[in-house]
Amino acid sequence: MAASASGSPSLSPSQLAMLAGVGEERTAGVGDVLYRVGDATYPFIAIQEGEVAVLDAAGNELVRHGASGFLGELNLLSGQTVFVTVVVTRPLRYVAVDRDVLRGLLFEDGPLSDLVLTTFMSRRAALQRVEGLGIEIVGPRSSGATMRMLDFARANRLPFTWHDESPSGGEEAPLVRLPGGAELKQPSSGDVLRALGVGRELERREEVDLLVVGGGPAGLAAAVYGASEGLDTLLVEGTALGGQAGSSSRIENYLGFPAGISGAELTSRAVSQARKFGARPATPYRAVALDPGDGRHVVHLEEGHEVVARAVVLATGAEYRRLPLADLSAYEGTSVFYAAGPPEAQVCGAARVAVVGGGNSAGQAAVWLARGGALVTLLHRRGYLRETMSDYLIQELERYGVAVRDRSEIAELHGEGGRLEAVTLTDGNRLPFSFLFLFLGARPCTEWVGDTVARHDDGFVLTGDAAGAAYLLETSVPGIFAAGDVRSGSTKRCAAAVGEGSMAVQFVHEHLAAQPAGAR
Repeated sequence: MAASASGSPSLSPSQLAMLAGVGEERTAGVGDVLYRVGDATYPFIAIQEGEVAVLDAAGNELVRHGASGFLGELNLLSGQTVFVTVVVTRPLRYVAVDRDVLRGLLFEDGPLSDLVLTTFMSRRAALQRVEGLGIEIVGPRSSGATMRMLDFARANRLPFTWHDESPSGGEEAPLVRLPGGAELKQPSSGDVLRALGVGRELERREEVDLLVVGGGPAGLAAAVYGASEGLDTLLVEGTALGGQAGSSSRIENYLGFPAGISGAELTSRAVSQARKFGARPATPYRAVALDPGDGRHVVHLEEGHEVVARAVVLATGAEYRRLPLADLSAYEGTSVFYAAGPPEAQVCGAARVAVVGGGNSAGQAAVWLARGGALVTLLHRRGYLRETMSDYLIQELERYGVAVRDRSEIAELHGEGGRLEAVTLTDGNRLPFSFLFLFLGARPCTEWVGDTVARHDDGFVLTGDAAGAAYLLETSVPGIFAAGDVRSGSTKRCAAAVGEGSMAVQFVHEHLAAQPAGAR
């Protein structure tokens, strides 16, 4: 984020006038602080006259905004703790709009919503590239808890700095330092999110019409359609809203977005839409057990919570497959990654990078990294890439100079201290790489359901005729449905998952309508 006002998007005169009508006009003098690192909340600020500077925690200037510009990033909508400080540099006249009022405007005003959401996403991506911003995670790479916390921060797109060392005073890792200086010792992921002001606190027992388990595209679609059609809808997610699609660098073939859309932006828009209709996303709450009932099903969550629901949609998706290499864990989080976002792209510039996989996700990551300056080689095990990857992506690989090696599998990693230096392929060739990105498909996240619903031998949930069910997306248990990647036989594409999530709600309504009056 360079110190420049010219790159800031502008509000139109009519938008400024509309905001002035719903907000409060205020003034501020040079040197005044509008909000600072560690603050719990701040309003949406539209600048009428003057200029402000955005600073990091150390006081370094990141960017300036002037007349017709506006302040804020994703934490304004999510309620996260503030990561930056804003100081007035020229006498300021501005409009302050309450966060809840702004959210209502974004639901009603399409052009304003597009401008604000796109800008907020761009600013969050930029903040993730700023060293020393956001939370600090202290713990060595040998600590499994530390590496899980790093994965969690990346998945939730939290700006963070990692100190690869043991906490002082003999404390157990990790130690997490929040913006403003507060420290959390060995926190859970939920502790961190709630300390940042974004984790919804569930009651020990919740009762709802529809429980959606999983916050990927299928789960978010089910939440949007369920809530918009009058069902009391709760969505629980164990890690980060968006699922694997949320970590996608750019989805180029999603209907309605000819220029493509990042997974993070798609997720942000879907979550805002779900909240608009009254759905309640709650994260991180991991489902650990399912007890089917007669008209009421109970899902048990970690930390002793339980949700009683008239209908359940299983949309837990799938988790990344890992290479079967003994020393892989020593490199994960430092040289080996499972998503290619702004933080990873920043450290990979001009470095030799291998992307492993033959699907669209691998192709999207390879193009993204190459556009950022990395020297990218795509390794895949099949004879022809066209067997598994869309043609438009193969053309993009050629356009950005990505080298492609067919019939290539990694047998060994070489490096020291978690820093990758080279890989050896199964054919004996040794190739120099500093970073490895793995896109090897996924296995279903269904262990927690046990034998309560019928599953295929590979773990994916059976539905429809294969499960002896009344509805296409219903499982072997009436009232429990499956949608998206977790479902056996589903098309593993983002758009298909969204379609299944919305379709599942139609079947939920039909199921509930068929229940005896006393069970409704």
